[in-house]
Amino acid sequence: MSTPAAFLHDGPETGPVLLLAHGAGAPMDSSFMTEMAGLLGDLGIHVVRFEFAYMGARRTDGKRRPPPRMPVLIEEFSDVISQFADRRVFIGGKSMGGRVASMIAADPDRSGDIAGLVCLGYPFHPPGKPDSLRTAHLPAITCPVLIVQGERDPFGNKDDVSGYRLPVQFEVSWSAFGNHDLAPPKKSGHTASENWSTAATAIARFMGEASPVE
Repeated sequence: MSTPAAFLHDGPETGPVLLLAHGAGAPMDSSFMTEMAGLLGDLGIHVVRFEFAYMGARRTDGKRRPPPRMPVLIEEFSDVISQFADRRVFIGGKSMGGRVASMIAADPDRSGDIAGLVCLGYPFHPPGKPDSLRTAHLPAITCPVLIVQGERDPFGNKDDVSGYRLPVQFEVSWSAFGNHDLAPPKKSGHTASENWSTAATAIARFMGEASPVE
């Protein structure tokens, strides 16, 4: 794999910034991350993608390795946030990246001036284990939250999530027939491009509503 810059930027480098972390198994320049960042950039959102150290190491030696424990990921994400202290910052990510961001948003000692949280395919539970919920920390989050979720996501589908008591400031935007990367099956009559475009529009609207007019 090639070695990209420490950060990948999309959109105008002014206004609010969305720090977007990758999922457990794919890098920051995966097709999904690249497509979503590009769509958001076209909508005027400054998106900054970065990689956790374990994924960066894969680029060097080609060895696939699991992510480290959550405290390590939280510390790495927090270090990235500190580099944008002069900006109005939204944090989020794909699957695991969004979960890490949510843990930061739930920690009063780390959340600081975070303007909002954006999760793309939040892993509410492991596939096939709906009782192993990863939601205990969510009530501690006080900033606005947008979760973009596929209706068929095995990490939390529409039936699952509708039964959760999410805090009032949580908004869920559903991707029609979408799976964990929001893409629908061909027979649904929808396309991945349509779902991703709808997701980007929802995120841009959410960030606009959560940011004061300067």
